[in-house]
Amino acid sequence: MIKRSTPLALAAAALLAGCSFIPTYERPVAPVPATYAANATQASAPTVPWQDYFAEPRLRQLIEAALANNRDLRVAVLNIEQARATFQVRRADLYPGVGLAANASRAPATGTGDLTNSFSVGLAVSAWEIDFFGRIASLKEQALAQYLATEEGRNAAQVSLVAAVANGWLNLLADEELLDLSRRTLASREESVQLTQLRLEAGVASALDFRQAQSLTQAARATLAQQQRQRALDENALALLLGQALPDDVRASLVGSKLADAPAMSPLPAGLPSELLTRRPDIRQAEQQLVGANANIGAARAAFFPRISLTTQAGTASGELSGLFKSGSWGFSIAPSLLLPIFDAGRNQANLDSAQAGRGIAIAQYEKAIQTAFREVSDALAGQATLGEQAQAQQLQVDAEAARLQLADLRYRNGVSSYLDLLDAQRSLFATQQAVVQVRLAQLQNQVSLYKALGGGAPEGPAGKPS
Repeated sequence: MIKRSTPLALAAAALLAGCSFIPTYERPVAPVPATYAANATQASAPTVPWQDYFAEPRLRQLIEAALANNRDLRVAVLNIEQARATFQVRRADLYPGVGLAANASRAPATGTGDLTNSFSVGLAVSAWEIDFFGRIASLKEQALAQYLATEEGRNAAQVSLVAAVANGWLNLLADEELLDLSRRTLASREESVQLTQLRLEAGVASALDFRQAQSLTQAARATLAQQQRQRALDENALALLLGQALPDDVRASLVGSKLADAPAMSPLPAGLPSELLTRRPDIRQAEQQLVGANANIGAARAAFFPRISLTTQAGTASGELSGLFKSGSWGFSIAPSLLLPIFDAGRNQANLDSAQAGRGIAIAQYEKAIQTAFREVSDALAGQATLGEQAQAQQLQVDAEAARLQLADLRYRNGVSSYLDLLDAQRSLFATQQAVVQVRLAQLQNQVSLYKALGGGAPEGPAGKPS
């Protein structure tokens, strides 16, 4: 016999549903010095797309290849899809699952003991939990926050990838310039060895001068080999970022390149701290993780309250298979159930304690993300203020060392000074020329670091909700 019941209890539960135990979310105060706002540029600092900031055509080609083929970025995109699916699963838990149910049984009848048959076919909802205290809704909010955090993580990965490719490109330009410098230095020292040998044979120079010239030449040859190895390592590192080998046309165009050939990057204002909080995707990611941890507390609190489930079926039933769809066999049944936790050995309390600790961890991670961001911006601004002066001073030092080498060579040829003075001038000029290349590299990479620290190229604002 099919039980008939009014759905008033279900309607009342649905009206009362929507209770939530999620704590009110409040964004933690940014743990950064108040003086930063006074030192930061007050003008608005809109995010500059990477295509506008990195104008060098070859570099743009490499960045596009990396965005299309980099495996870490591909994993970040797949993580978004996984988080989206998890959110959709949590959202589906709010709704009843309807299925087609068919049952057949044969059992002794009560009293007579005769075997009787029972057949039923219909639509069934099995153990649908009515979210009276918001447990499932809290889990859905936690899954949504995790999805948004994952999307921000992909944005952060993209910003890091663009910056890494730019730095890798600049490394190759510096390698090519250092290789050219080493080749020219080696050729010059080989000529010096030949000249010293001729002077030795003519009795003008000593064997000590000849051996010193040979030593300095071999040192230049060793430096060239070291820089060739570094050039190969830097290309391999860039190829890993690209997800493919360096294109042949780009590799060929690198020969003879210099850092001075790289187009200047646009100056970036630091902006206000409030702008930085909304621009950096890693900070937005940390905040979404905090929102998710906050929602998880609501789910843990709701576990202390009863769980109301509903099983219902609507269809036809009969004692004979042939009578399933006859008149009078149709009906429905509703079977609500309630489970009130009484003793669970402290499981629910432990889950709540874990959720509250998780929120504390998320707050600390959010604050650490802010502190890290402001440190990176401050470091990049400090480099911007001093690297230009350092590069100018070292270039003047190169000019002075070049003039010193000319004077030392002239004095040696006229017998006024020893060959050791000439060798010292050659070593000093070579080292200073290398230092100029390194400080130029640091200056350009500092601009890339500032772009990354300001969240360059990342979408503005929070990510959209999944459909």
